[in-house]
Amino acid sequence: MHIDEAADEATATAAAHDTRKAEHEAHKLEKRLCREVGRAIIDYDMIEDGDKVMVCLSGGKDSYTLLDILLKLQRRAPIHFEIVAVNLDQKQPGFPEHVLPDYLTRIGVDFHIENQDTYSVVKRLVPEGKTTCSVCSRLRRAILYRVASELGATKVALGHHRDDIVTTLLLNLFYGGRMKGMPPKLVSDDGKHVVIRPLCHVSEKDTRRWSELQDFPIIPCNLCGSQDGLQRVVVGEMLREWEKKHPGRIESMFRAMGHVVPSHLMDQKLYDFKGAHATGIADPHGDHAFDPEVLPQTGWAPSRGPVRPRPN
Repeated sequence: MHIDEAADEATATAAAHDTRKAEHEAHKLEKRLCREVGRAIIDYDMIEDGDKVMVCLSGGKDSYTLLDILLKLQRRAPIHFEIVAVNLDQKQPGFPEHVLPDYLTRIGVDFHIENQDTYSVVKRLVPEGKTTCSVCSRLRRAILYRVASELGATKVALGHHRDDIVTTLLLNLFYGGRMKGMPPKLVSDDGKHVVIRPLCHVSEKDTRRWSELQDFPIIPCNLCGSQDGLQRVVVGEMLREWEKKHPGRIESMFRAMGHVVPSHLMDQKLYDFKGAHATGIADPHGDHAFDPEVLPQTGWAPSRGPVRPRPN
């Protein structure tokens, strides 16, 4: 065998190995996404037999991932439910109107495009230089609820993931003075709609990777998503920096949202602090007021240097 032939064979072998590895990783990611979305649906009873689920499709990586995984689960679910994809065309300048209809037609999904010029309304109401998110969000929510009623949708599915939920918690802590996040399931204020977030257990890293693997036709939001200095952007960057330095921190914060101890906070509506009196009866789940908090050991105490065992 000539040297060139041997080199070509080695290159082909390496390429085949890389292809198999990429396919294996993609399969693992698909299984993880289906597992986590399925877990959320079961944990919170998000989708029931006979439901018509309206998937709000923005053209971003998260909503594409949500639609794709729900379609996969629909094919194997023991219950019957319908899916309709809905996009709100807000008439932003340069918005590629053909992208979503072409994509949804190609994959054979029932869909509805709602055309409403909220862009002009937002620009008229919001002073130049101010963030448009809150006004845009309120307008979009009202329109989507109306469309859900018109389509007979029993559930409205949004593409918020785990990182969005933790970011919202921190935004409310830092700027709103309240402990509030994005619930995985809620009933709208008017009592007419049930909103679900099936990606609540899924990390942004996984939606980004899945979007890349599936080559979804991403449409950027030029109205609000590209504005500099948004509080959500700043907090999101802070979370990603924490995650780099301390892997698992976002997941730990997310888990904490499902393990709330009202007696150890300060909300008098959730716990009767005034009625708390000594009873003389031990409570196995009660507070050990003078015990040190048990936290993960890092091996480092900032104020004293490395932690060393105490001599006996």
